[in-house]
Amino acid sequence: MVGLKLFNTAGEVSEVVPRLAAVEADVQDLVEAHMEAMLGVRFLASEYVIDCVDGGRIDSLGIDENGAPVIVEYKRGTDAGVINQGLYYMAWLTNHKDAFRNLARCRLRLGATAASQILWSTPRLICVAGDFTRYDAHAVREHRRSIDLARCRYFGSDHFGLETVASVTGHSTQAKRVRRRAAGAPPVRKQGGAMAELAQAVDEVLIGLGGGVTRVQRKQYRAYRRLRNFASVCPPQQTKLLVYLKADPKDIDLVPGFTRDVTGLGHHGTGDLELQLRTERDLKRAQDLFRLSYTAA
Repeated sequence: MVGLKLFNTAGEVSEVVPRLAAVEADVQDLVEAHMEAMLGVRFLASEYVIDCVDGGRIDSLGIDENGAPVIVEYKRGTDAGVINQGLYYMAWLTNHKDAFRNLARCRLRLGATAASQILWSTPRLICVAGDFTRYDAHAVREHRRSIDLARCRYFGSDHFGLETVASVTGHSTQAKRVRRRAAGAPPVRKQGGAMAELAQAVDEVLIGLGGGVTRVQRKQYRAYRRLRNFASVCPPQQTKLLVYLKADPKDIDLVPGFTRDVTGLGHHGTGDLELQLRTERDLKRAQDLFRLSYTAA
């Protein structure tokens, strides 16, 4: 097992071997307390009792930054059953949407309109465990569900890490129906133009940043995420493409007309750093910022 090298103020190096949690509840308590920072998910409920014949308790329920329902299941070590258990709960959840809407409205004080816009096309299952096997990673890729596998380890007495092992975005039945209808319809003329081509180039760069990048399509933007969003791309405008990153604008040398601090300002997508891309040259200038946001996620 590879250790983590830590440096003290004197420059001395010590190696800390990662370890598993003492009990499963330790992981659950820690993640629930910092769920938004770790997973990009707003916490709704813990040990949520489901009403069905076989019964059960969902470890954690939440809603992610794109509005999708999220189930989080935890295991201390390696346990293939965590995926099947989570899928069982997801099936219950998709058949009891009103219960989740009511929970979200109560806990997050969502209005009726916001609750009705919950992204049911891609509900998510996040499995947090001490480790996973290659068979687990293969299994999630065979499912038409949005599933993330996150390995959790403790380092020393006060460090905790989550590492994405596999991340898959599911396909909704609604999207399938749209594709089937479109198959028999006359071909639609594609919209071209420089901004559409630039958006395609941005998509290729963001997907190519590394493993575990998935897309989430919303009406107002397309999100790129690992466990959390790291970039949001809005539909092309006539003369520019807006991209929002999860980078701290205070750490960036802002350039008027290219980068802007939108902290506290309403906008589509997620992130406090706005990029305004107009040319391929702007895309090249943006790539270091893309990598910075990707690494932070």
